[in-house]
Amino acid sequence: MHDMRLQPPDTALILADVRRALAEDLGSGDATAELLPADAVASAYVISREAAVLCGQAWFEACFHELAADIAITWYAADGDWLQPNQRFVEMRGNARALVSAERCALNFVQTLSGTATVTAAHAAALAGTRTRVLDTRKTLPGLRLAQKYAVRCGGGSNHRIGLYDAILIKENHIAAAGSLAAAVAAARARHPELLLEVEVENFEELHQALAAGVDRVMLDEFSDTDLARAVAEVAGRAEIEVSGGVDLSRLRSIAASGVDFISVGALTKHVRAVDLSMRVTLGG
Repeated sequence: MHDMRLQPPDTALILADVRRALAEDLGSGDATAELLPADAVASAYVISREAAVLCGQAWFEACFHELAADIAITWYAADGDWLQPNQRFVEMRGNARALVSAERCALNFVQTLSGTATVTAAHAAALAGTRTRVLDTRKTLPGLRLAQKYAVRCGGGSNHRIGLYDAILIKENHIAAAGSLAAAVAAARARHPELLLEVEVENFEELHQALAAGVDRVMLDEFSDTDLARAVAEVAGRAEIEVSGGVDLSRLRSIAASGVDFISVGALTKHVRAVDLSMRVTLGG
């Protein structure tokens, strides 16, 4: 799959993720791996026990290469590809101690990121044929924000803001602190005119205020399907429309039918279920 959306994060970030994970797991050394001869060579492969969207190749490779740079890794699938049950999708050969020591961290990254990609793919499929795109949120695993955002892209979703620095989302607490919705929007425009400006609204009065203030995007929070259709008609293209709150997979299609631009779903990155993978090692293989 050759898609610029699938460009993984910067290599330095991936290495930082991997080194932190290896340090956590190895500590002062792998006491069990020391039972193997230091110069022993082994072969290994990983299979998927279930259908899933693959994600995390760069993290997987870095886990092994941090322990033995000459480990050979051959892939039979790429990030963004669907894996089938019992599919052998990667093989490795190299130092036996390094293979067994890096195994758990390598699998943890791929299992977790593939889980996010797979859930995202289900949401993207539910929206197929509509103009509506599924977005992630900032409800990510601490320390793995960019990794999970990449997994969302591998699953066919799109990223909302990466953090608090690259877009402005004004919510009720910001409005209360500023004194009014209009005052909050004016302050945001004055300080950061270059950033996308979005306001979360909970009713039509707030929606009208946001439109009058000239926001780039409105986030409709907990609107019914009937109210969504009305909101789309009233916005009439003056701003992008995002839906949040009360969203699950079964409701995506009806929300999209209203004609909104985006649906943000925290569950893509918050409710993580790791994909079931298994690695097998053969000494001297």
